Amino acid sequence: MYKRILDHLNAAILLFDDRLQLTYVNTAGEILLADSSRHLLGLTAFDLFRFADPSLLSNLQQCLTTAEPFVERELALDRLTRSVTINIIATPLFLDDQVSEILVELQQVSNHLRISKEEQLLTQQHTARLLVRGLAHEIKNPLGGLRGAAQLLDLELHDPELKEYTHIIIAESDRLQGLMDKMLGPNKLPNKTYLNIHEVLERVRQLIEAESTGQVAIKCDYDPSIPEILADKDQLIQAILNIARNAVQAMDGKGMLILKTRIYRQMTIGRKRYKLAIKCDLIDNGPGVDPDIMNQIFYPMITGRAEGTGLGLSIAQALINQHNGLIECTSEPGNTVFSILLPLENGHD
Repeated sequence: MYKRILDHLNAAILLFDDRLQLTYVNTAGEILLADSSRHLLGLTAFDLFRFADPSLLSNLQQCLTTAEPFVERELALDRLTRSVTINIIATPLFLDDQVSEILVELQQVSNHLRISKEEQLLTQQHTARLLVRGLAHEIKNPLGGLRGAAQLLDLELHDPELKEYTHIIIAESDRLQGLMDKMLGPNKLPNKTYLNIHEVLERVRQLIEAESTGQVAIKCDYDPSIPEILADKDQLIQAILNIARNAVQAMDGKGMLILKTRIYRQMTIGRKRYKLAIKCDLIDNGPGVDPDIMNQIFYPMITGRAEGTGLGLSIAQALINQHNGLIECTSEPGNTVFSILLPLENGHD
């Protein structure tokens, strides 16, 4: 029973015996150590942490001999091809007044920062969406009256030159009405059916290839093991297409766009944890996002292009939010990554 509970924790839990051999590791530990329990069990702390900060091994040995717990923060841990920063809490367990085991909890610092950033992003977007909706509704009401008055005036006028002015008023009112509708975001609930995420990405790839007339090289790096997801196909296509078009525009229509999918276990999205989630990355080699607007790119009317409306990413985020997902972005010159996180099941607080 306790193993089932530990497997649902975000923190990596490791249990060492009195010889510092690993006797248990939970699911989060397998993910952090990038290996299965079948390969990890029986390894010593030296085998697991030989590429970590030397103080980690000495502190574990001291915990075993002195029976004193310890806490270390921001230690470097290298595993295979990646390096992570961890916080560690080690607690000695006793049997007959002797230390028989050491319980070790590892928390990935970057993961905590990501979750904190996601929570802040969701809060900011919720507040911004409420403000934009209020503003859009306030504008739409007098806009409707303005258009109606222009139509009535048009019926009373007989001079074609004067009618031209009323036509301009009506056309501009319709344009502003469309802009307000876009600012309000999706106006219908998603029509969810089971689908393959790669069908969505292939549709986006075909559209981008047609629009860019072959000047953008598109590379696909798909994980074929990803199961079907319950989602609205049209909404996902629209969201991913908005991001892909932004990438193409940032590259001035020439460059490399990579579509990449992976499946993740025990993924926290926003404030909820999911057993399985899809991560879909759109990676381009353009100049990158302007650092001055990096924290605001998902807000309506925020754009780095003079001719842009600043609504594409905002709409994409709203569509993905309707699927309990989230869009994140990291960017530097030559490597901009938009990551779409989509859960494969209901989450747990």
